[in-house]
Amino acid sequence: MTQKVDSVEKAQNFSQQFGALKTEIQKVIVGQEDIIDLLLLSLFSKGHCLLVGVPGLAKTLLIKTLSEALDLNFNRIQFTPDLMPGDVTGTEVIEENKEARTKSFRFIKGPIFSNILLADEINRTPPKTQSALLEGMQEYHVTASGKSYELDQPFFVLATQNPIEQEGTYPLPEAQLDRFMFQLWVDYPTFDQEKQIIIQTTSSSSVTADAQMNKDDILQYQELIREVPIPSSVLDYTVSLVNNTRPDADYNKSKNHSIANEYLSWGAGPRASQNLITAAKSKAMSEGRFNITEEDIKFLAVPVLRHRIIPNYAAEAQGLSSVDIIDKILSIL
Repeated sequence: MTQKVDSVEKAQNFSQQFGALKTEIQKVIVGQEDIIDLLLLSLFSKGHCLLVGVPGLAKTLLIKTLSEALDLNFNRIQFTPDLMPGDVTGTEVIEENKEARTKSFRFIKGPIFSNILLADEINRTPPKTQSALLEGMQEYHVTASGKSYELDQPFFVLATQNPIEQEGTYPLPEAQLDRFMFQLWVDYPTFDQEKQIIIQTTSSSSVTADAQMNKDDILQYQELIREVPIPSSVLDYTVSLVNNTRPDADYNKSKNHSIANEYLSWGAGPRASQNLITAAKSKAMSEGRFNITEEDIKFLAVPVLRHRIIPNYAAEAQGLSSVDIIDKILSIL
């Protein structure tokens, strides 16, 4: 009983700090409440995010403000067609010791060695350079010339992508898309929000975010979130949801669910189930709860699954997006 009370108390403390952190970010960022929530949930779940949106929607400002409110090191890489893997991870240079008359290699760390990394317009660089992020995102270290270099924790990759300019771009491979916990669509502000943005950004005064958490706080909460229990009914619901995205899966045949067979070429893998559960734990904690529910999974289904399923020609012919298909699957569960 005492352990349960302690857990609830820890969840409530986290919820208060989560709210304070969100309020601080909103001092600078107008609107985008769901995006801010999901970015923070991803961070505390040890995930990464891909933000998709047209230019001028403050994606970069949002990420920079997040790093300030968290007191974390921040680096930005502008991805271009001529960017090389070494420009991301770092390079080895020859260093000469004049006294000993010897030469040796020294590794100069690249921008990936930070707590928050903004990969700006990630689809503008070839797959070889895109893949330079994969090892760091999954294993939290970088290998150069056979030697591993650990990344500082917490490590959080936020990549941006422009959905309208497709000339000279390289679509992210499915393997790399799967490394992102969430794909978030940043939408236009409302009429009133845009007025507030203009007033805030064209005046002589500027607003900045003050640090609300440090590295140790974040790492502590990341571990605490793992302790949230998983009810068997929620686990069954999550696995059923992900299974229903897989065409010709045995589960679909036995349950006679034909949505995936009709509209999808490929479904989500086990990492989607893992991400749904972990993010649901973060969401519950952010609301002061030490238990997850099916509603948490439903809320997270679109950002977790939309980039992990591939609609087929039938879906395209009917004008169905991946979000429409996820909604259809949720409706039958």
